[in-house]
Amino acid sequence: MERDLKKTLKAHLDRRDFLKLIGVLSIGFAKPAFSFPLQDILFDKKLHKLERTLPLMDTVVTITVYDSSVDKGKEAIELGFLEMKRLINIFNRYESGTQISHLNEDGILKDVPEEMHFVMQKAAYYHHLSNGAFDITVKPIVDLFKDRFKAGSPPPIKEIKEALTLVDSNSLYFDKNNIKFLKNDMGITLDGIAKGYIVDKTAELIKKMGIKYALINAGGDIRAIGDKYFRIAIRNPFEPNDYIETINLKDAAIATSGNYERYFDKEKRFYHIVDPKTGKSPLKLSSISVIAKTVTDADAISTAAFVFSPLLAKRFIESTRASALIITRKGFQIRSKGRIS
Repeated sequence: MERDLKKTLKAHLDRRDFLKLIGVLSIGFAKPAFSFPLQDILFDKKLHKLERTLPLMDTVVTITVYDSSVDKGKEAIELGFLEMKRLINIFNRYESGTQISHLNEDGILKDVPEEMHFVMQKAAYYHHLSNGAFDITVKPIVDLFKDRFKAGSPPPIKEIKEALTLVDSNSLYFDKNNIKFLKNDMGITLDGIAKGYIVDKTAELIKKMGIKYALINAGGDIRAIGDKYFRIAIRNPFEPNDYIETINLKDAAIATSGNYERYFDKEKRFYHIVDPKTGKSPLKLSSISVIAKTVTDADAISTAAFVFSPLLAKRFIESTRASALIITRKGFQIRSKGRIS
C-alpha cells in the first residue's frame, strides 16, 4: 500500500500543468486569500468597481461588485453585508442568543429557521456520503481540546473517550420545525459548512439585484459571480505569509480545510477538525482545497475529506465531482479529477 501511494504521489507531482488549474487555498481565518480580476480578461470599462471589507465570522469579509451604477453597486454591497449579519445570528455558536447557541444550551430548538433546516439537511447528506467522516456533533471534542489546552495540557485519553460517546449523529433528530438531541450534553458545530452557506446566500441576493459580476471572499471561502474570470492568489500552507499559486475562478466557489490556522498546540496535533470515530485530529494532511459550484459544498467536502488518508480523500472528492488539491503534512501534492456540473 505504501509503495502504491509513493508511485501515485510521484505521478501526480510530475503533472505540473495542473497548477494552472488549481492551487492551495488557505482557510484564512486570520488572513484573507488575495484576489483580483484576471488582467488579461478585462471587465467593461463602463463598469464601476466597488468594494468593502468588514470583520465578520472571525475573519475579514470583502465584497467586490462591478456594475454600471455606483449607487446600485453600493446598495448591493450594503444589503449583502446585512444578509450576512442576519445569517450569522442564526449560525454563530459562540454568541448567546443565536438559534444554534439556544440548541446547544437547551438540547432542543423549536421553530427552526428554514436556513438552518437547509444546512442541517446538507450536513446529513455529507455525513451519509462520507460514511460518517463529516459529523456536526463533534462539538464536545472540540470544546474539550479548547478547555484542556487553555488549562495548559492536552486532554487525557479517558476524557476524549468520554466526550466521544456524545459524538453521535444518529442521536440528532431534526425536521422542518424542530431539532432535538437524544443524549444529554450533546452539541453541534456547523463551522464546517455554515460559513460557506452564508457566502452563497449573500451571492444569491447580489445576483437577484442584477449584479452581473461579483466576488465574495470570507477569509478564503470565495464565491465568484458571473461569466468573467477572477484570478485568486493562494497562500502556501507552509508559509502563510506568502502565496504559491493562482487559479482562475468563474461562476464557482473555492474553500479549504487545513490544520495551520486554528490549532491548540504548537505541534498542530490538536485542531478544529476532528475524526468523529477516534476523537482525535487527523495527522496526515496539511490542507485540502476544493472547487465546487457552491461554497457550502466546497466547505463540507474539504472538511470531510480531511479526515481520510490522502488517497481516500482523493477518491471521496472525485465521487462528489468537485476538483481539489490535497497537500500532505510532508508536502506531497495530490490532485483529484473532477467536473463541476
